[in-house]
Amino acid sequence: MRGSVIKRGNSWSVVIDFGRDAAGKRMRKWHSGFETRKEAERARTEILSRLDHGTYVEPDRRTLSDFLEHDWLPAIKARIRPSTWDSYARNVRLHVVPELGGEHLQSITPARLNRFYAEMLESGRIGSERGLSPKTVRYVHGIIRKAFADAVRWNVVQRNVADLADPPKVGAAGREMQTWTADELRTFLHHIEDQRLYAAYLLAATTGMRRGEVLGLRWQDVDLDLARLSVRQTIVSVAYEIKFAEPKTTRSRRSIALDQRTVAVLRSWRKVQLEDRILLGDDYENSGLVFTREDGRFIHPDRFSQLFDKYVGSSGLPRIRLHDLRHTHASLALAAGVHPKVVSERLGHATVAFTLDVYSHAVPALQEDAADRVAALVFGA
Repeated sequence: MRGSVIKRGNSWSVVIDFGRDAAGKRMRKWHSGFETRKEAERARTEILSRLDHGTYVEPDRRTLSDFLEHDWLPAIKARIRPSTWDSYARNVRLHVVPELGGEHLQSITPARLNRFYAEMLESGRIGSERGLSPKTVRYVHGIIRKAFADAVRWNVVQRNVADLADPPKVGAAGREMQTWTADELRTFLHHIEDQRLYAAYLLAATTGMRRGEVLGLRWQDVDLDLARLSVRQTIVSVAYEIKFAEPKTTRSRRSIALDQRTVAVLRSWRKVQLEDRILLGDDYENSGLVFTREDGRFIHPDRFSQLFDKYVGSSGLPRIRLHDLRHTHASLALAAGVHPKVVSERLGHATVAFTLDVYSHAVPALQEDAADRVAALVFGA
């Protein structure tokens, strides 16, 4: 095996000769596009070194679009959750392919990715001249990074160029967490008290459960006598199609204590659901879910969020998202002096450190309280 440098037109190429195949046909690999002979000679030395060390990657004219849509996405579909795969595929289709899809996979550089991220921040929103948020751009960067990591493992590219790129930081420029005060939450719950799904929103507010966890909750996982429930199933929307799945992590699969007000509301709601079942008879679909439509069927997560937005709009309260009920629960619990480990367990977070990092805005009150308590012990009341 040997390599040579050849001039073709205005550029130089490196040709690696692998000898002949079984049919006697000569096997060559061309590496083209070098502006000077010196660059080509340097590349030839590097290529031969990679061949010696078993890290050589053959030239591949595949575009990024070909790799992502025909190789990578199909390959990872069985390895990740359906909702995650759907999110990856949607972001690849909407953001990556239109801008980078036609470029050769092996020719993409960190600098090209940085330009792509800058363009997304400036005008990346589909159907609008507005840019995407730093958080969204970082999410897209994460997808690209995972794809290139697999391309390296599969010996399609030599390095993960996304590791060398600079996605935007998510800091002060990102979306601030929106939460309600205890008075605002009380006002909202009173405002929707007569609505059919009042119990579902109350449960989300008093436990910090995620939307999919609330809607995927089954009566078999609720013990009203012991005032506890277990999170063992979640409902997710994948391309608007509903799927049931186990909680994403071990910590997400958890037991949560309920307050007596929430228990009482759930008891009343169970009676309403039983009346629906008696009224519809055989037309009632007994899904076993705690929160259902009148006919017993599941409630679509998107519909659940849309109703919440509608109720918030009519309440006159500051606008928050449905997911912000979870943030509100955590913030109020920490501000009330609940131990961070307990809050972390209720939310299903991986670590207490993560909980404190996310809800650091609630920590100063705890710090002040701690300072006063220690001072009282030392100096007296």
